[in-house]
Amino acid sequence: MAFIEDGIDLDASDFAASVPLKKVPNGDVFEASRAGDVERLRYLLESGVNVNARDQWDSVALYYACLAGHLDAARMLLESGAICSEHTFDGDRCHYAALNLKVRKLLKAFEARPPPLAPLQAALRDTFLSSPANRSFYDLSDTDFHLPGISSTQGSSRGYFPPDVVFIVHGRPIEAHRVILSARSPFFKKKFETDWKDRSEVRLPREKLSYPALYSLIHFFYSDRLEIAVDDMEDLVRICKVCNLESLQKILEKEVIHQKYAEYKALKDVDNSQKRYILQGLSLPVEDRLPAALHLILQTALSNSTLGNGQDDAVDKLIAGIGAMKMGRSIDDLADVCVRVDGKNFRCHQVVLASRSEYFKTRLLRMKDFHEGEDELYLDLLPCIEEHDLSTDAFEKMIEYMYTDGLQDINPDQAEEMFDVASRYLLFPLKRAVADVLLPHLEMVSPEELCHWLILADLYGVFKIREYCLDTIACNFETFADTKEFRAMLLTFPPPSGDSSLRTTVPSMPGSDLKSDQGNLLDDLREKWLEIEAAELDERDESALQFDKRLEMLMLVAEQEKSDNSEADADGMDDLKTLGLSPDSTLISGDAERTVIS
Repeated sequence: MAFIEDGIDLDASDFAASVPLKKVPNGDVFEASRAGDVERLRYLLESGVNVNARDQWDSVALYYACLAGHLDAARMLLESGAICSEHTFDGDRCHYAALNLKVRKLLKAFEARPPPLAPLQAALRDTFLSSPANRSFYDLSDTDFHLPGISSTQGSSRGYFPPDVVFIVHGRPIEAHRVILSARSPFFKKKFETDWKDRSEVRLPREKLSYPALYSLIHFFYSDRLEIAVDDMEDLVRICKVCNLESLQKILEKEVIHQKYAEYKALKDVDNSQKRYILQGLSLPVEDRLPAALHLILQTALSNSTLGNGQDDAVDKLIAGIGAMKMGRSIDDLADVCVRVDGKNFRCHQVVLASRSEYFKTRLLRMKDFHEGEDELYLDLLPCIEEHDLSTDAFEKMIEYMYTDGLQDINPDQAEEMFDVASRYLLFPLKRAVADVLLPHLEMVSPEELCHWLILADLYGVFKIREYCLDTIACNFETFADTKEFRAMLLTFPPPSGDSSLRTTVPSMPGSDLKSDQGNLLDDLREKWLEIEAAELDERDESALQFDKRLEMLMLVAEQEKSDNSEADADGMDDLKTLGLSPDSTLISGDAERTVIS
């Protein structure tokens, strides 16, 4: 298949390695890239290795793949977020070191096209750009450099959530939220605890302070992606120094030197105001990225959530706060909302809840009073909302995901409630996060339990678990066919379609990936079984018919077992009636038992 973009033409033959491949089963990401070992490279990237990490020679993995001419390895790195913009330090090294023209073509195809943001970063970025003030400056920039998924024609009010602080720089506003800035920068955290504690508007009068540089930094705080004009990079370095952002400052200083002294033959007629520098958050240490920063804030808020829950203390605070109608004393978590779940008060942050869940955004925007419910007690003078039919453990797991985009672990017994929570609170990516944590557990469950998980996954639309269960059943079909639970489960699903034209899945070559949407479960099971059996294409309809007949036999057995169970239950009822007992009577030993029987 050809890859054609902006005059760049690559086909499958171009992905043959220019240097002989070798396996490095224990190699790191740099060795795997240099050797062209795509299997090892895929394993490392799926394990969470930083694709833009540097080795002791200050080189990234993409540089070695380009140097050795491994087109397939280079493409894998680029698709995982490796930076290749021609006017960046790493991008230029890759372009100049590329072994052949094919590699350069590939780099040009991916140039300045960062991968989609993760759900957390994308949600917070949308909140930042939904502000009319922030959006207006964004729309002034060259549309060629706009981030994926954002259209300049979208209304700025879409998804808008009010800021709690506005910075005025040279008469131009930047709207933001205290908790995001405090989580990312010690400088902002200290300022919000002292000089800017009660201020909703902060004017920064410094003449040398660059509005575009500060805007790019605050945008980076929300999205974990820095996008800035080369002309503004030196100003941003100075701001990073003031804000104590050491890791970001070091990267930018190196780029500034590169921008000053490198010769850009391809861009010699383009001034620096038209050149953009893009930096992924993955280039920073883990502790300096957005999820880690918000996780720290969350842990502080959760520890504070257990404080001040005594009734007398809460009443005293309520009496002392009557008439004040404002947030009380500030503590180090910067919480601005209390969520009450099953009698426990959780200190949270409105911008995170509203950005991640349309449900919470609607509730918070419509919240008029400081607390709901007649018996609600004031907690630290925070506005408070109450959630029902939800356990505290499930809520903690939900906000862990909302703040960090991940889950450390989860009790399998919680899974069903978590799937329900994801649906109720419109947090659909949470289902995938729960599935990722559960999959290792599913490798050890019995066939009977796996049937339960398949029903659950199909009910809640958890595609990853559904596919895993279907794959396992298809590989061990006869083992599952011998279990009563599997046969009973077949009766709960619509029957498979007999005609191949009516199937929800299109027959594919054996071993190919299934790329259809979730449809008839038994149709999907049939297709997976056919792939495993490696049925020839001209025999697939006949094999599918045999599989359907096998399912029909199992369903007949299940119907008979269901009938036998019903008769057994009926006989048991008759026996109880013969003894003069109702079905829900409780027999007691001794004299009481004899009295009941008589």
